[in-house]
Order: sequence, then C-alpha cells, then structure tokens
Amino acid sequence: MLETPHVVVAAAIATKIPNPLISIPLAFASHFILEKVPHWNPHLNTEKKKYGEVTKQSKTIVIIDVVASLALGGYIAYQALPDTTHAIVILAACLASALPDLIEAPYYFLDKKSKFIEEKWIPFKKSIQTDTSVLPGLATQVVTILATFWWLLA
Repeated sequence: MLETPHVVVAAAIATKIPNPLISIPLAFASHFILEKVPHWNPHLNTEKKKYGEVTKQSKTIVIIDVVASLALGGYIAYQALPDTTHAIVILAACLASALPDLIEAPYYFLDKKSKFIEEKWIPFKKSIQTDTSVLPGLATQVVTILATFWWLLA
C-alpha cells in the first residue's frame, strides 16, 4: 500500500484517540492491517532485483506519495492546534504507521545492504500484502482515504 493511506488512517486514529500510549501503537499496527486490503503499489523489490535499482517511474510515484502523505498528515495534525501536544501525537502516529516501510528505504534508495531487510523483513512484508492490479488497487486506497476523512468528520 502507498504511504498516504497509512498516514491518513494513523492521523485519524491519533485524532480520535489522543492518548499516545494507545494511538501510536495502534497506528503502527494499522500498517499491517492495511496491508491486507487489496492494493497496488510499485514493486520496488522486483525492480531492485531485476534492474539493480528502483526505476525512475517508481521513484516518481514514491516522491508524489510521500509529499501527499506529509501534506495530509500535516493538515490533520494542524487541525489539532493550538493543542501542540495533540498535534505532535498525531505526527508521531503518522511516523509510526510509515515506519514499516521507512526501514526499507535505505536498502531501496541508498543501496545499503542489509541481511535482515533482504532475508527477513521484505519476505515478511510480502507475505502479508494483498496485491491487485493498478486501477482496483488504487481505488481501494482512495476509498480508504475518503472513508477515513468521513470518520474524522463524524
């Protein structure tokens, strides 16, 4: 799944549950739950194995996704102001939800070799993902984001 749905769901969790001892672990756990929703994302591992690096097209998708997730997560946190503590909890939850993907970033984008990432983490993440084709896979992510905003406004 792209980062944006992970971050929006995490921000909503922390908005609704401002206690960081609950919301941050829930946001982290939500990453793994959302991986079970049928989705599409660039196949960075396949590209890395096939070409030795992530393709330019996938890098562009990743950059757009990261910018969108930062913007939406930041927007939701901004709504908590002037309660800076709550805004920080929301941002921390956003980070927690993205962490399972962020730990792979040095491997994919900085060519940092890691036996743990290559032999344990990536196979684990692949084992829990439910991949689908592009249009349905992007649609489920848009629906996830829209449903989350609906929940936030409820």
